[in-house]
Amino acid sequence: MARIHIQLPEPFAFATEITLYQSHMNYGGHLDNALLLTLVSEARVRFFKALGYTELDVEGVGILVADAAVQYRSEAFYGEVMVVHMTATDLGSKGCDLVWCMREHSSQREVARGKTGIVFFDYSRRQVAPVPTAFCDRLAALPLRE
Repeated sequence: MARIHIQLPEPFAFATEITLYQSHMNYGGHLDNALLLTLVSEARVRFFKALGYTELDVEGVGILVADAAVQYRSEAFYGEVMVVHMTATDLGSKGCDLVWCMREHSSQREVARGKTGIVFFDYSRRQVAPVPTAFCDRLAALPLRE
């Protein structure tokens, strides 16, 4: 069976720390695979906030998640601090990919990596919208992080 392979860009445009809580753990005592995407969603909200936006207002339009791909790399445990790095890649006319990598803060152990495809969406018209030019400009202005 073919496995998903996600190539990470270097460097990333954004990073944020998220502490793992007991509610993130599963019966095996490690980070629940489904809740990993909840953590990535939180990082995405913070990424847009760093750009001066919310997910519902990026220059007057919002975003929708179109697809997601994940590669799990190692376990993560209660109390650990995750650093989620994120950047936008493959900008098209209607959307882009948000590529991310999650590492444990102290050891730098990679826990997971992934890609979330987003499209811009005009909620008042209920239709896909073009990528706002100002969004691209703000992305270009972000300092890159290793």
